[in-house]
Amino acid sequence: MSRKILIVEDDAAAAAYLAKAFAENGFAVETASNGRDGLFLASEASFDLLIVDRMLPGLDGLAMIGALRAAGIATPAIIVSALASVDDRVDGLKAGADDYLPKPFAFSELSARVEAMLRRQDRRAQPTAATALRVGDLDIDLLSRRVTRAGRPIAVGAREFAILEYLARHAGQVVTRTMMLEKVWNYHFDPGSNVIDVHIARLRRKIEEGAGPILHTVRGAGYMLSADA
Repeated sequence: MSRKILIVEDDAAAAAYLAKAFAENGFAVETASNGRDGLFLASEASFDLLIVDRMLPGLDGLAMIGALRAAGIATPAIIVSALASVDDRVDGLKAGADDYLPKPFAFSELSARVEAMLRRQDRRAQPTAATALRVGDLDIDLLSRRVTRAGRPIAVGAREFAILEYLARHAGQVVTRTMMLEKVWNYHFDPGSNVIDVHIARLRRKIEEGAGPILHTVRGAGYMLSADA
């Protein structure tokens, strides 16, 4: 799906040039020639990024971006302007812009800034990796590698922790012996021993002591970690 850019620029030739250049780079582009139309479009439609001239008729670029931020619209915005002093750039950033590019500029620089800003947005949008897992009243802290059940600390070895983490990541699902051998032991063959059964039995004793069953054997299939089974 094409990324969508809104260009708010009152210089028709400059707007047409930027729209054509970004379209050739695979973007979907809309334009507005004044701040009021730009504010309406940016408020009503979903854009990935805004490129806003500072000196616009009707509503200037700073006021337009400030109104968007006040309305809770956080679409990244780059101000482009002939006003290029340090104070001008600071005013633009304080108004809510994410970047400020003085005119005249090379399209290659604007394009690079757009790509960098979109990469940052993509990274922010990615879900943060979980640092803890919970199954019922069983808590597994992946950073400290501590296990508790109903607040009671449970001492587990490195292999037991790896088994428990893998089962918790598949909570409510059957985990087969083959899956466990491959993901926990890194075996791609069955060693023909009862190594899994021994570890499971030891782990079950530890996490179910004084509490209800949570680590279940699914006959003929494998094992399942579940507080509901």
